[in-house]
Amino acid sequence: MNKYILDREDTVLLIIDIQDRLVKPMKYGEKVIEKTKILISAAAELNMPIIYTEQYPKGLGNTVSELEEVLKNGKRFEKVEFSAYTEEVKKYIQSTGRKKVIISGMETHVCVFQTARDLLSDGYDVFIVEDGVCSRAKENYVNGLSLMANMGAVITNTETVIFDLLKKAGTKEFKVLSKLIK
Repeated sequence: MNKYILDREDTVLLIIDIQDRLVKPMKYGEKVIEKTKILISAAAELNMPIIYTEQYPKGLGNTVSELEEVLKNGKRFEKVEFSAYTEEVKKYIQSTGRKKVIISGMETHVCVFQTARDLLSDGYDVFIVEDGVCSRAKENYVNGLSLMANMGAVITNTETVIFDLLKKAGTKEFKVLSKLIK
């Protein structure tokens, strides 16, 4: 059951390629931005490391401004590989000593899928936030989630992640974060 438990001291948030030119063709791009912003706020409030990647920013633009403004404590990595689990990201995650990775981003069936596969292969527990990822086509989104679930990733959602990290009501963190998901 440990694979299904999120603990703030053992978890990092990884945001994959939520960039200007990638968001435009995504039917649910704005929803992904909204849910990712909540995840960033939660990770910041709970003192969790935040990593975000940008796929070829020269061509695809930077991380959308709505997220850039709340990613001040995030660690940014540029990449050209589809998997966000590049050597630099791998070293950074290893340096945290944490073994659970929450993922949001684009696209579900390409960069998110390949990143999850690589993290699972390296022994990490991976949590895919289904309302925090998207693809241009619904079929690709559904297929990407199915592939990752079959590989052993936990398919979850923003609210489940937040409440699992919080563990209980009545705390200072609960008061701050519960306002974000109402």
